[in-house]
Amino acid sequence: MPCTTILIGKKASYDGSTIVARNEDSSNGQFESKRLAVVQPSEQPRHYRSVISHVQIDLPDNPQRYTAVPNANLSQGIWGEAGFNANQVAMSATETLTTNERVLGADPLVELVPARGREGEEGYVPEVPGGIGEEDFLTIVLPYVHTAREGVLRLGALLERYGTYEMNGTAFSDADEIWWMETVGGHHWIARRVPDEAYVTMPNQLGIDEFDLDDAFGEQRDCLCSADLREWMAANHLDLTLSDADLGLDTCDAATAAADGVHACFNPREAFGSHSERDHVYNTCRAWAMQRALNPSDYWDGPDADYTPESDDIPWCRVPERRLTIEDVKDVLSNHYEGTPYDPYGSKGTAADAHRFRPIGINRNCQLAVLQIRPYAPEACRCVQWMAMGSNAFNTLVPFYGLVSDTPAYLRDTTDHVTTDSFYWANRLVAAIADPHFGDNVNTIDNYRERTMSFGHRVLRETDAEVAALSDDDVTLVLEAANERVASELRDETDKLLSKVLYTSSMLMRNGFSLSDH
Repeated sequence: MPCTTILIGKKASYDGSTIVARNEDSSNGQFESKRLAVVQPSEQPRHYRSVISHVQIDLPDNPQRYTAVPNANLSQGIWGEAGFNANQVAMSATETLTTNERVLGADPLVELVPARGREGEEGYVPEVPGGIGEEDFLTIVLPYVHTAREGVLRLGALLERYGTYEMNGTAFSDADEIWWMETVGGHHWIARRVPDEAYVTMPNQLGIDEFDLDDAFGEQRDCLCSADLREWMAANHLDLTLSDADLGLDTCDAATAAADGVHACFNPREAFGSHSERDHVYNTCRAWAMQRALNPSDYWDGPDADYTPESDDIPWCRVPERRLTIEDVKDVLSNHYEGTPYDPYGSKGTAADAHRFRPIGINRNCQLAVLQIRPYAPEACRCVQWMAMGSNAFNTLVPFYGLVSDTPAYLRDTTDHVTTDSFYWANRLVAAIADPHFGDNVNTIDNYRERTMSFGHRVLRETDAEVAALSDDDVTLVLEAANERVASELRDETDKLLSKVLYTSSMLMRNGFSLSDH
């Protein structure tokens, strides 16, 4: 799935929260309707079978309750995508990544091989299941982990055992730290802890640009990896680092070169990733747009720009110019190159410029889940799952408490049937109607976003205070009531928005005529 991710360390966020956020985007030419659900331990499978790869996995018998954002139609699998478990661990899975031929040759992806012939007949060859993928990750990992680091290690063990049929990036967080994990080929993986003071931008491209193998095989303070990563890299000549030692220079950098040809510190993006022209129109441009918004004092435009939309060396992480908010997350994950020649709704560039780069806020956004863990809030209130559905250029982002037993019907009961009873479909309708007349509708949409997000912050503040004065027995009911309150307000405001954009766009239809009908 083509997606966009931003991760914000606790010292870089406005309130000390860890924040993990990702757009789930559907593939070109299709939409996937989504819903927000709670999975109870009794509903969690003990034996799991992937729809896409047919891999079968026995799961532990002690799952936790967790939230998820599964497909409304399960014909292609669950695709749980994002949620919290009862131990306040968040998981976002996944960001589809790029790779290169050297990696795939050294460790091929584990793809389903269909059966040949008919069972019982001569020449029959049974199918060979594939590995695990985005369809499966959340379901087979999140219910069983107790920290972000433990999430990395569980998924890593599953990858090493079963393999994967695609390259993916996965985020795990708890109140203390965020980890970003990337698959490398069929069975290998790396993970790096997000610096507390930094944010990370991930646009469908293998992103980690610095990795410490000595730490990964030593203290594991900031880096983790598959058990044989160093040997596998050496055997397949994957480290592309050109150090002073390689150049025959007698400097302290010479000590970083290992005897086996793999440097202790290397650039995974160079070793395992891609640098194609497709990256320049699809991936690097999105990292440029996000960092341009969050570090605006740098030079992003013109001939003297530090980075351009086509730069291959845009940093994986960096320190922002100020603390980042939920509104910043919504803005960057809705970005369509506003203020640049590349905005499809703008007037600064040519028609070719307006469609030169892939936007972040695109028509194929399915849902945006922002997983916020607030260390200062009452224990039961710490996990907040902010949700947007549909195209982010036309929707809003509102908060729902994550440690609950059920979710509001407006988000929970999405089906494949188009109806304004569903937050997902209501926003799809808003986008389709407003898009042809964006300039005439944008102020209405901005006002809708401001009202609904303000209301969400208000409900969090009021509910936190109420919960702080309650006994534990009453907390879940209060949280679920707060979620229903947000959903009710959201539905009212979304219905009003739909009415307004329908009216505005209807008055601008091509068969309108200015002569009075009276």
